[in-house]
Amino acid sequence: MNKRLSLSTPTMHSEEIAFVNEAFEKNWIAPLGFNCDNFETEMSEFLSSNTKNISCLSLNSGTSALHLAVKLAEVKKGDIVLCSDMTFSATVNPVVYEGGVPVFIDSEKDTWNMDPAALEKAFQKYPQAKVVMLAHLYGTPAKMDEIIEICNRYNAILIEDAAEALSAKYKAQECGTFGKYAAISFNGNKIITTSGGGMLLTEDKSARDKAFFWATQSREPYPWYEHKEIGYNYRMSNVVAGIGRGQLLHLEEHRGLKTDIYNRYKKGFENCPVTMNPYLQDTVPNFWLSCILLDKSVKITPLEIMEKLNQENIESRPLWKPMHMQPVFMDNDFITADTTAVNEDLFTRGLCLPSDIKMTAAEQQTVIDLIKSYL
Repeated sequence: MNKRLSLSTPTMHSEEIAFVNEAFEKNWIAPLGFNCDNFETEMSEFLSSNTKNISCLSLNSGTSALHLAVKLAEVKKGDIVLCSDMTFSATVNPVVYEGGVPVFIDSEKDTWNMDPAALEKAFQKYPQAKVVMLAHLYGTPAKMDEIIEICNRYNAILIEDAAEALSAKYKAQECGTFGKYAAISFNGNKIITTSGGGMLLTEDKSARDKAFFWATQSREPYPWYEHKEIGYNYRMSNVVAGIGRGQLLHLEEHRGLKTDIYNRYKKGFENCPVTMNPYLQDTVPNFWLSCILLDKSVKITPLEIMEKLNQENIESRPLWKPMHMQPVFMDNDFITADTTAVNEDLFTRGLCLPSDIKMTAAEQQTVIDLIKSYL
């Protein structure tokens, strides 16, 4: 392969530069500004429905959004927070920022997301837990009906990490609109990007405004700089918000292209000893990354396939290493509904494949043919 085939890189269009140029022409380069305001409004219009009115806060990262969500949920030192185990560390690090103690919940096999049965078991062990941190893995919605029912029964706040799941739907409802608070990410590899950035989502306008106060260094409304609380510099630049506005216009187009990639992989691997990352029939994933799970009979390992693909200038990546397997969290509890951990098995046998929407069908067929030859 002459050019590098990547997992997922930014795809730019013409509208982004128009919004950015407007910021330059108006000399509004600093954080905040009209692009931030309009980006929030336009994202709110995309996510809101007849029953949900979502308030958005543009920030410098999805991690910042999760941190402010954890603060809004009033997580304090020593508080147990029940967290998705198979995810990126940014999902759970904000819990630790506030002194909370993550307890990791295993996945189920139908979506690779948080297992409701394991969550129920965790609440039985930790009935004092008042916050659940849920991530939608690779843009695939979790089993929200069951998880919401459990959270409501235990009077727990649900924080939704929808960093990977913008435009994905569970029973026609947008991911990121189920939790009391949620976060989305515009990192460079996401389905739309601002180069870096994120948003906090909530139906609670007063909570959004409190988070904005924290994100702007908790500056009180005085003529001088007055601070009664610790704050953060989490604001989004007016320039990168312009990129986000242009990208948002193409979100559904990007999701359609990601879906095509997933379906080509699925068809290409028919009758092979692999399966694709699964999803529920009443959901619409955004297929951010297409992944395969090797059958247990396969002798080659995902890491060996990754190395062979790399030699062909093709990027791939193991599935997220579960949090309970990370050295930094080795002392944290891990709850599984079964005698064996689903996540450990997924990590051992899974691989993320190139899912860049600029990849041609012919290039993708090369990836498929190579993997089939390795199998």
